[in-house]
Amino acid sequence: MRNFDLTPLWRSTVGFDRLFDLIDETLRLSEDNYPPYNIERVGEDTYRVSLALAGFTPEEITVTAAQNLLTVEGRKADKGEHEYLYQGISARPFRRQFNLADHVQVKGATFTNGLLEIELVREVPEAMRPRRIPIASSGAVSESQQIEHRQAA
Repeated sequence: MRNFDLTPLWRSTVGFDRLFDLIDETLRLSEDNYPPYNIERVGEDTYRVSLALAGFTPEEITVTAAQNLLTVEGRKADKGEHEYLYQGISARPFRRQFNLADHVQVKGATFTNGLLEIELVREVPEAMRPRRIPIASSGAVSESQQIEHRQAA
């Protein structure tokens, strides 16, 4: 599925540019799986992204939130002279990007025991939330007339 061609979809759709860009980007970047991460739903409108960053310190990690894009970057500052017999803990620089849905905001990030946790909340503006529309009656029937009709029946 790495060679999926989106050209036929581009020709027959209008206004779905962002969706196809997301699909194309996901197909291109799916090969790199460093650092490992989890995405979990904590509540109805809250999410948590957790990245395993063993060997990094909070000062070596940058979390940036732009419109619909969360970027986590890490670069080891200390390249001290070490003679490893075996190096299983990766210390390579990385850049991991997450596409966010509309109205998803980053609320904070914590770094504990080598695990970076980023809290996300979806806050839909009041004007965009569904609301109940009252239905007005077209006739000018008063409440007392409705009661009389019910009693007569």
